[in-house]
Amino acid sequence: MRSHNGLKTAALLGLLTGLILLVGYLLGGSGGVVIAGIISLIMNGVSYFFSDKLALRSMGARPVSEPEFPQLYQMVRELSTQAGQPMPRLYVSPVMQPNAFATGRNPQNAAVCVTEGIARVLDYRELRAVIGHELAHVYNRDILISSVAAALAGIITMLSYFAFFIPIGGGDDEDGINPVALLLMLILGPMAATIIQLAISRSREYQADASGAELSNDPLALANALRKIHLGTQRLPLPAEGRLASSAHLMIDNPLRGGGIASLFSTHPPMQERVRRLEAMARSSAIQYR
Repeated sequence: MRSHNGLKTAALLGLLTGLILLVGYLLGGSGGVVIAGIISLIMNGVSYFFSDKLALRSMGARPVSEPEFPQLYQMVRELSTQAGQPMPRLYVSPVMQPNAFATGRNPQNAAVCVTEGIARVLDYRELRAVIGHELAHVYNRDILISSVAAALAGIITMLSYFAFFIPIGGGDDEDGINPVALLLMLILGPMAATIIQLAISRSREYQADASGAELSNDPLALANALRKIHLGTQRLPLPAEGRLASSAHLMIDNPLRGGGIASLFSTHPPMQERVRRLEAMARSSAIQYR
């Protein structure tokens, strides 16, 4: 399963990159491809180095000391030591919605953030399983992968807007913009980019569930935690403002209001399916919490 998800993610990222080059070529020929490549490198660099700061700021998170939250430190220290990885920085967000996320470009620069709401809703065993899920994101380099995917999708959307101003194919614009090509750039390009980005995000969530359950040795606790978290996010959805919306894909459950058609474009897979997989994992491997 892990190798399958890795290959799937690599293929989807390759497809996104190919879509960028295609859009760039349609807009400006070979010169457009070069421009798209430069923009891609710049945006990926910004996303790589600053995604953690932006995500933490969007949730109003603050660093938490060990005397303030000794149980959190105990969980993270135990699991990171077990994985042979450095201890990440720990943050707490004042948000009452139960949620958590990890961010940072690698294990040496990682941060784990939990909301005050999740600390009130989950018991020790469930919160420990959630921490395992978040650490799995760090160790699987999911934060970097998600940031790159988001940046690539954003580039496609940005390039599509250039169709208003750049002649399609790099030629003259005496005959005006081809309406079919304009439709392709403005609608189909960004839509395809979004669908690919969502497929990457959902694949990584499934993998983090499995890896995190293995790390915590407690898939049933993670399944129970996900049920409670999902109920809480449905009851207390966060506003879909710019900074929060851009960080929603990092959360263990979508913090924004979902349902209806919007659920088709969610960055997270269906919660029922995540729980089902974890319960099946517990049955098939007979993993029990000790």
